[in-house]
Amino acid sequence: MPDPAERPLLFLDVDGPLIPFGAPQPDPADQGPTHPPPAGTNPLLARLNPRHGIQLLALPCDLVWATTWMADANEVIGPRLGLPELPVVDWPGPDDDGPLHWKTRGLLDWAAGRPFVWVDDEITDADRSWVSSHHPGPALLRRVDPRRGLTDVDFAIIGNWLADPPRPARGPAGRPRC
Repeated sequence: MPDPAERPLLFLDVDGPLIPFGAPQPDPADQGPTHPPPAGTNPLLARLNPRHGIQLLALPCDLVWATTWMADANEVIGPRLGLPELPVVDWPGPDDDGPLHWKTRGLLDWAAGRPFVWVDDEITDADRSWVSSHHPGPALLRRVDPRRGLTDVDFAIIGNWLADPPRPARGPAGRPRC
């Protein structure tokens, strides 16, 4: 059994990956039972796929909310997906990261060298390049189509990567090479 400190992390965004934009409401016959959000709540919550909770819990990693929902993800999203309370990335103040996503540096700090998967709909090549140059462990940055959200293909790719995370090659300064 791997050392818990080496167990990969999965940083999970909500808007886009779990709550798709532009996608039709999930078909209950395909997704399992759905529960409409109570009156006065975000109508997009009806787009959550309850099957995603089962799929996320089956992955060999530690789940972490990486979303602007912050602690509300544990109160609003987690119960609808059947997820336990998860750790939440506490974002630093605003920073001008140039072409990097504003979450990128914070996630590397939070990972502290551990292998990780980051699931988000706003990941770019600049983030991939920066992580490759600055993170000593393996990392998979999985950009999800925000119109569709997480799909079975995404789960297969993430699951395969988690089963055998690649070890980055080291460059002359001891940093991973792209």
